Amino acid sequence: MKSQNKSLTRTLTAAALTLAFATMSASAQAQEAQPAAEAVPDNQISYNVAVVSDYRYRGISQTRLQPAVQGGVDYVNNPTGVYVGAWATNIKWIKDGGGDASYEFDVYAGKRGQINDTFAYDVGALYYAYPSNKLATSANTFELYAQVSAGPFSIKYSHSTSNLFGTPDSKNSGYLDGQFNYDVYDGYVLNLHAGHQNVKNNGPVSYSDYKVGVTKDFGVFSVSVAGVKTNTDAYVGRNGKNLGKSGAVVTISKTF
Repeated sequence: MKSQNKSLTRTLTAAALTLAFATMSASAQAQEAQPAAEAVPDNQISYNVAVVSDYRYRGISQTRLQPAVQGGVDYVNNPTGVYVGAWATNIKWIKDGGGDASYEFDVYAGKRGQINDTFAYDVGALYYAYPSNKLATSANTFELYAQVSAGPFSIKYSHSTSNLFGTPDSKNSGYLDGQFNYDVYDGYVLNLHAGHQNVKNNGPVSYSDYKVGVTKDFGVFSVSVAGVKTNTDAYVGRNGKNLGKSGAVVTISKTF
């Protein structure tokens, strides 16, 4: 009996060791099979291009209710959250106003990051340039901005330190807006927006704007469809077109 017990013990021990080594080997193979998480680089550069059926900015058409082609470049230092960027688009509103500029060029810089586990921030400055715009009051505008966000919600305030887009005596104008962007189903993101533009010393051209839209990223490109509306008819283009009228905007864009 003792001999049989020793034999049985040796058999069970060998089986246990075999099972242990097999388990360790399978675990190692499984770990090797899992792709390592891709490290986020310290410095990133991205590019973006878009075609829009109507370039609306704060609810007002910048292209006389006609299409625009847009593009930009962004750099971000991920460890610090510091970023800079540039963006350009065609426009029509300055020529409609008696000036001589067909393009808008924006440059901006800022810093974004987390306040805590719930809230994030984004602060910076943005310069809107309209080369050779030749308006009586230059259309070139400089704004400072600050945004706080929590999940799908965000609220942002932009403050002009110059006259606002060619409006005389409008320094220190402010724009306050809130947004809600939420994935409602299978990558379809609901976009809600409401904002108010206060034009300093120019009450008749102050107004509010609203947007309801949906965005879907198809991989090759993203598509968004939105309905926009303002409560003003003070912004008029060539042939008496109301640039703040209610309308639909379709955007096809790509970031790479």
